[in-house]
Amino acid sequence: MSAVEETIKDIIVKIVHCDREVLTPTATFQDMKADSLDMVQVLVAIEDEFDIEIPDEDAQKFQNFSDFIAYVEARVAEKKGNA
Repeated sequence: MSAVEETIKDIIVKIVHCDREVLTPTATFQDMKADSLDMVQVLVAIEDEFDIEIPDEDAQKFQNFSDFIAYVEARVAEKKGNA
């Protein structure tokens, strides 16, 4: 498990108040019992934490937790590559 994934799990657990065990690669935001406000707060917290931007059109494409992790890891790597 990557440091990015661990940080994202910490953020989601804190905001959504779900168990870490729920955050499997195939978990959906419905599985986490996250509502739209929770998801906005999670996205903002992750953008702040990693200093990246997640456009709404990209966020709407996430099917499950692994899609979300892969996207954030790619953006973080891209940012480091451009630094």
